Amino acid sequence: MTLSPSANRWASHSGGASVAKGSSRRGRRSGVRRDPSAAAAMSQDDRFAFTAEWYDPNASLFRRYELLYYPKDGSVEMYDVKNHRTFLKRTKYESLHLEDLFVGNKITVFSRHLTLVDYGDQYTARKLGSRKEKSLALIKPDAVHKIGELIDIIINAGFTITKAKMMVLSRKEAADFYVDHQSKPFYNELLQFITSGPIVAMEILGDDAVCKWKTLLGPANSAAAQTDAPESIRGSFGHTGLRNAAHGPDSVASAAQLTEWDKVFEACSILSAEECRK
Repeated sequence: MTLSPSANRWASHSGGASVAKGSSRRGRRSGVRRDPSAAAAMSQDDRFAFTAEWYDPNASLFRRYELLYYPKDGSVEMYDVKNHRTFLKRTKYESLHLEDLFVGNKITVFSRHLTLVDYGDQYTARKLGSRKEKSLALIKPDAVHKIGELIDIIINAGFTITKAKMMVLSRKEAADFYVDHQSKPFYNELLQFITSGPIVAMEILGDDAVCKWKTLLGPANSAAAQTDAPESIRGSFGHTGLRNAAHGPDSVASAAQLTEWDKVFEACSILSAEECRK
């Protein structure tokens, strides 16, 4: 199936889905609700499922879809999670490849920019979960002077640093980043610390990157890290619960949703690992 310009299957700016009228009527008559985990009567071995998000600028919100990819013929299908209906009928799309499908990656499907935020089912997670992932490695002000050593640790652990930027966060940027800690008693102290000097933000790529980076960091409390994981980054470079050298997302989903850092990387010149060492 091909997508002609005159029959564009994408929804209008309102975010609604375009569904063939005949199939919609048939669905109402039969009373059968489409199962998003089964697509086009294909077996589980014939497709991979992901949860994808698209930012709708007109509504100023993220829209969530189930994206199904069929490696046998390179076709894709999308299902509107909120409205429980087909968004894009199964269509061959040669610009998308299996190696593009990992959590945290940004893909384009018919000019729509999507972020893969999670695996759609256990089969996909099991088959592709050990493939490449992206994560955020944030070196805090107390450890920036050790950036050369930290970069060596990151690279030697098997990661590739795909983007890097040294910057000083404003209080607003810090507040946006740590919004989940707003109710914590240490919140103001945290903002004061993270804005007290330069940080280095890096996008890192590797197998099982989120979990592997979290393990490399060690426990959040530096004292606990020094006891339980002395070889970890926080065990080696951290000082306290807040001054713990580095930060990383807690889960694959949170790593994929760090859109604010994408804006920072896109707006600023990117430093190489060698430039960060200087």
